[in-house]
Amino acid sequence: MQKSEHDCIKLVPLFDHLPDEDVDKIEAIITHKHYAAGESLFLDGDDLDTLMIVANGQVKVSKIAANGREQLLYLLQTGDFDGEGALFQDKTHTSSAVALIPTAVCQISRKNFQKLLSQSPSISMNLINEFGQRISSLEKRTTEAATESVEARIGSYLVETGASLDKDTFKLPIKKKDLAIYLGTTPETVSRKLTDFESKGWISQGPQKQIKLLDKDALVLLD
Repeated sequence: MQKSEHDCIKLVPLFDHLPDEDVDKIEAIITHKHYAAGESLFLDGDDLDTLMIVANGQVKVSKIAANGREQLLYLLQTGDFDGEGALFQDKTHTSSAVALIPTAVCQISRKNFQKLLSQSPSISMNLINEFGQRISSLEKRTTEAATESVEARIGSYLVETGASLDKDTFKLPIKKKDLAIYLGTTPETVSRKLTDFESKGWISQGPQKQIKLLDKDALVLLD
């Protein structure tokens, strides 16, 4: 098991300010699952009763549109989480998720989490305080994400994907058109920026969406 799986609860902003003793109590109710590339994590209509944390990997969350085509909603990468609302109320999934690369997740069930809250009032109070802080900082984080350049978003995606696979050479796990949707740009811009990165010696491109990272520092420092 990778170290990140042991510490996955600390990847969730909702919990990362809790005292160590409260974190230990939450970690005690976590379950771990591994998914192969192409394996479904959940389907549209499934019960949504767990918080899912991506300890390592990459997950595509999508929905079938009225015209029958798959519509990408978002990607989850290492450190991302999904379904926090499930900890507090009954819901069902309105989308489907599939692992794009080998993926490890940590999960907390609503039943176990609510039982823990009833036994630990301190966790309840700390979570209420954390919700307040998250609401006040939401606008700031949204603004920062919106102002990050396309180059920086592409560079970060490439480096994060390589880190998740523990490889510097890999095949892009997602179609360029879906990657463009995720990054908030166009497929033409993605292709153009990748070519630009290649001309600068930061990456090299091979057939069938093969990418080799040559200068990760340059990609990470883009702004």
